[in-house]
Amino acid sequence: MSKDVLIVVDMQVGLLDGLPKHDLAGVIQRINALANMVRQKGGLVVWIRHCGKAGDGFERGSKGWAFLPELVREPGDVVVEKTLNDAFASTVLHDTLQRHAPDRLLIAGWATDSCVDSTVRSAISRDYDVVIVSDGHTLSDRPHLDAPTIIRHHNWVWSDLLTNRSTRLTTTSELLAENQ
Repeated sequence: MSKDVLIVVDMQVGLLDGLPKHDLAGVIQRINALANMVRQKGGLVVWIRHCGKAGDGFERGSKGWAFLPELVREPGDVVVEKTLNDAFASTVLHDTLQRHAPDRLLIAGWATDSCVDSTVRSAISRDYDVVIVSDGHTLSDRPHLDAPTIIRHHNWVWSDLLTNRSTRLTTTSELLAENQ
């Protein structure tokens, strides 16, 4: 059985501003199911919290900075704060993962085309085995593309990135089934 770390990117109240996020309730439910699975198997859940600039929707201590209340967080989970798109850039994430020595990283969260994408690519460049939860990330429609198209596109791109280890795309139900 692999020792997993689930990285959940920026699932904070501030994401509720602006256009609706694609299948947000479903993404939250799937993240909660994966977090429960990872904890039951002795893994670690890492919540990435974006800390915005003064006056933006993610300013430290503001309403938008809080995690979505529907997320099931546990005392043994870890919170890593970031100020850039990439959850590894200028944070303690890599050091935290090195101490935990995961067999693989499961990555989910918001926003597919920004912070999730940056975190996936950074994890791959740091030689982690990465599992992207294909139905575990979300965003809103963009001016030039709708959210489902962007999600499909990123899932396709991530499935073929060059890596020294492995990159795998899979659904939440497939991960839950293989860990039964």
